[in-house]
Amino acid sequence: MKLTTDLIHLARPGQRPAPVNPPVVRTSTVTFSTLDEMRDTKQRRANGERLFSYGRRGTPTTHALEDAISRLENGEHTQLLPSGLAAINLVFMTLLQPGAHVVIADSVYQPVRRIVEGWLRPWGIAVDYFDGTPEHLSTRLRAETRLIYTEVPGSLVYEMQDLPALAAMAAERDIPLAVDNTWSSGLLMRPLEHGATISLMACTKYVVGHSDVMLGSVTANGELGRRLAEMAATQGQCIGGDDAYLALRGVRTLACRMATHADNARQLGDWLSSQPHVARVHQPSRAEHPGHGLWQRDFDGTNGLLTVEFTAETPPSRVDALVDSLTLFGIGSSWGGFESLALPCDLAAARSLDDSWSRRGPCLRLHAGLEAVDDLRTDLARAWTRLDE
Repeated sequence: MKLTTDLIHLARPGQRPAPVNPPVVRTSTVTFSTLDEMRDTKQRRANGERLFSYGRRGTPTTHALEDAISRLENGEHTQLLPSGLAAINLVFMTLLQPGAHVVIADSVYQPVRRIVEGWLRPWGIAVDYFDGTPEHLSTRLRAETRLIYTEVPGSLVYEMQDLPALAAMAAERDIPLAVDNTWSSGLLMRPLEHGATISLMACTKYVVGHSDVMLGSVTANGELGRRLAEMAATQGQCIGGDDAYLALRGVRTLACRMATHADNARQLGDWLSSQPHVARVHQPSRAEHPGHGLWQRDFDGTNGLLTVEFTAETPPSRVDALVDSLTLFGIGSSWGGFESLALPCDLAAARSLDDSWSRRGPCLRLHAGLEAVDDLRTDLARAWTRLDE
């Protein structure tokens, strides 16, 4: 069946009568009828079976969500974690050790840089950044490279990358390629289908969709998927049944929510591109975006994100005043929920290879929520006057 149909029907109880979603299971201890049953369960779990044996190892509710995300990502094994950042750390912890080398895309989610400076380098792991192109990546690879880590598209201004080309280069050298797939959330693009080794997401965003759960996921195939799961168990990483239930509820409506987010963002992008003080609107679905061709080739659609780059003459203080004047756009981190958000972003601090951002205008990231687009446009138009004060 189509993915959008599967998301409605998968991971639902098979018996009848039954609720349409699996019930919430809250537990730490799981009891057994006999010691032999308990020992057999542990042995089968050690052999790779996913079994209900202890709360930290998963429950029927979390297993149902794992199945849903595995279908979204078109992968075999999904591990759930308390946040997207925890998912990133799980990948690093599983694949890297002192003496190893990792290459990271320069357009990556900014907190990854804190991981690099606060943990990886002090732990004895060498780190290089690359500009997202296969040509530049080839100059950064070493004999001790153990991981290539990227985000497609890039964070904040959505730089596109030729993911199949990066994957081919990684496969040729037998280096795992991990991709942050939060922007697409599995619905719009699936990295494993393009040759990536690992796909991870901050499910906090579009998968949950209601801004009320912190959640991350890591999906991989075969033995690597099992290694990631075992490392998560070793670290004590797990989520509760209530969060899994809320996320599974979000999965059911992901496709229809994403369509509305995308349509609202498209209309706002068209309007914003013609406004005074705007140098460009960053949005992969726009024909003028530098990576538009790659987006057309590899993606099934777009989402609610767009970033406005103002002219170099625009004072950042005026952009702040604009944001403070908005009423429908909230001010806050994250995105992917039902609500619209606005947040100024400092690209000069978020990039280390492209120094042009220090000479360009300020940027404002917008997330188009599910409100009526006419109301969102009116809200922006009213606040836009602050730029001329």
